[in-house]
Amino acid sequence: MLSLLLAAASDAPIYWQDLNLSPNALTIGSFALRWYSLAYLAGILLGYWHLSRMIKAPGAPLAQRHADDLFFWCTVGIILGGRLGYATFYTGGDTGLPSLWADPVRLLQLWNGGMSFHGGLIGTVLAVAWVAWQGGLSFLRVMDYIAVCVPFGMLFGRLANFVNGELWGRVAGPDVPWAMVFPDAPGGLARHPSQLYEAALEGALLIVVMLLMFWKTRARWRPGLLAATFAFGMGLARFFVEFYREPDAQLSEFAQQTGLSMGQWLTVPLMAVGLFFIVRALVRPALGSGAPAPAAQ
Repeated sequence: MLSLLLAAASDAPIYWQDLNLSPNALTIGSFALRWYSLAYLAGILLGYWHLSRMIKAPGAPLAQRHADDLFFWCTVGIILGGRLGYATFYTGGDTGLPSLWADPVRLLQLWNGGMSFHGGLIGTVLAVAWVAWQGGLSFLRVMDYIAVCVPFGMLFGRLANFVNGELWGRVAGPDVPWAMVFPDAPGGLARHPSQLYEAALEGALLIVVMLLMFWKTRARWRPGLLAATFAFGMGLARFFVEFYREPDAQLSEFAQQTGLSMGQWLTVPLMAVGLFFIVRALVRPALGSGAPAPAAQ
């Protein structure tokens, strides 16, 4: 810690390895429990716990048994969607990496890394659609409740990226005293710790916004408003942070040719859909003209 304070007080960059971080939370022989895996687990469990609290508030569109089903199917959707999204958007074609679709064994090797937020989001939406259809629930209202819980996982996931020393930012100028040198980053240059930027904006800030909207306003009585706010806020945060995040090596040429990174292009439809449903939710009357809707039985 003293070395970090001295580095911040001088013009010397901070060296990530001086933080003494390890990607493994626990190592027993050849078995290693990684922080990244725990981040996914913590986000899912905390989201499930908070969803169980939310449905006890007046007007919930689902019951506890639906929350239990969502816990299972959303977990499947996050993992499969995230992995398949990475295989689709970040490997094969002109990316410079062999396509994971052509190698089913590597596709299943989750411990080797490679997850896409947008793929995980698609998987979650499909999981919610399935549970809503099976239970005769309002898909849009269930998505509102799920959206409030998603930022927990975003916060933990980005912090785990930082602990892993991966997904570092672009080279920073001398006016960034918190710039860091990551051991695997090319050039040995000080870079933006963009993982922490994402944890702050996609995680902590959205947690505050979504919790305040759910618990302190009547947003949950306007179907689609909470889910749309998350979609727009998440897209906007990701679009901004991508200016400081180093594009994946296999997609650097794509970013140079198009002017935007793959992550930024993928957030454009997310923001557009979010903005559309925000307007839609606000121009339509609230449920029951202000009267609480009955809870799911």
